Amino acid sequence: AADAWAFTYGSAVEWYAGHWTFGAGAFDGPVVPNSSDLDPAVGQFQMVGEVERRYELWGQPGKVLVTGYLTRARLGNCTDAVQLAALTGTPPDLSLGRSYASKWGISGNLEQQIVPGIGLFARAGYTPGRLETYAFTDDDATLAGGASISGKFWNRPSDTIGIAGVLNTISKAHQAYLAAGGYTALIGDGALPNPGPEKILEAYYTLPVYTWQLTFDYQFITNPAYNRDRGPASIVATRLHTQF
Repeated sequence: AADAWAFTYGSAVEWYAGHWTFGAGAFDGPVVPNSSDLDPAVGQFQMVGEVERRYELWGQPGKVLVTGYLTRARLGNCTDAVQLAALTGTPPDLSLGRSYASKWGISGNLEQQIVPGIGLFARAGYTPGRLETYAFTDDDATLAGGASISGKFWNRPSDTIGIAGVLNTISKAHQAYLAAGGYTALIGDGALPNPGPEKILEAYYTLPVYTWQLTFDYQFITNPAYNRDRGPASIVATRLHTQF
């Protein structure tokens, strides 16, 4: 799901076999990329497959997870949009050349406990980036890593502190589209003369408040929206969570 709607319809199945878990699913997508209306005919959808392997390393639990997806939807091609704009003398527009196409991607996730109360993670993902973003942020390749530490080390076992670093990039075709003045659902800079990787450093602290959980979060972003002429930017957030 994307931020525009945060839910969808579909079905999924999982099979647990010892240290392995296999999962697959198919889910409805939006009528227009990153819009708030789901396709009522389920003609635009995403299929997801996942394999998880749990293990122990030096007596500490860990797991490796590989996820792949295939999206079938009406999507614009970045290169075609730039070529059409050059012929018409107008800014490129992905919506003018949308056609039914397939977009695939793959990601990997590694989680490892170092000692009870301290865990590390690493994640990476890739999609070719020729087609427009369907229902997520503009990101064609990503690499992330970080750590989570339990508050038991300072006598607050219900607290958690975490830190992570993220490196995001977009394809050359995606860069060329933005540089020519194209907009996406989330990026509207109007030009991209000096593209660069988006770098994010994030830290958070979570603590219990009665039956709720309160989180304080800070992000420092360099080259936001892949633009070296923007930023750096700081974002401060809080979250209050409960469940029932």
